[in-house]
Amino acid sequence: MTVFRLLTDFDGRIGLRRFWLGSALVAFALLGIQKLASTFFYFEAEKIVAFAQAFALFPWAALAAKRATDRGSSGLYGIILICVIVLPAHLKPWLPYLWAPSLDTVALIAWLFALVDLGLMPSARSREPLAADAPGGKAGSWTQARSQTSPSIPSTPSH
Repeated sequence: MTVFRLLTDFDGRIGLRRFWLGSALVAFALLGIQKLASTFFYFEAEKIVAFAQAFALFPWAALAAKRATDRGSSGLYGIILICVIVLPAHLKPWLPYLWAPSLDTVALIAWLFALVDLGLMPSARSREPLAADAPGGKAGSWTQARSQTSPSIPSTPSH
């Protein structure tokens, strides 16, 4: 998977390593834009950084959607989780001052949940499925003998 597809495509699955690599790449790009904007565009730096942060939502949402799919959830779950982390900070100016701690708490809880669920838990595909019991049997299908004959042992007819 190319870096471009990793940061822009919402289809597919990615493991922990690619998720953290993509997240670090976006975070370092934002940090670099902040430093460059404050150095070269002093008066417009705030607008440039705000645009870069808004643009960074897309790659983070793409990473979260693919990682959520890898964890066995819907890709929409990852996108909503990123929105719950980011949007409360943008809602503060339109809500009364007393709502600010509640919005910060919601964003923090969502961030911690995303960290554990998307950033630390293993992929759903790496888990081995449990053996199901055969209907009416005492042992699961994986413990029952196979009916294939060995090529070195001739089969004997049963009467």
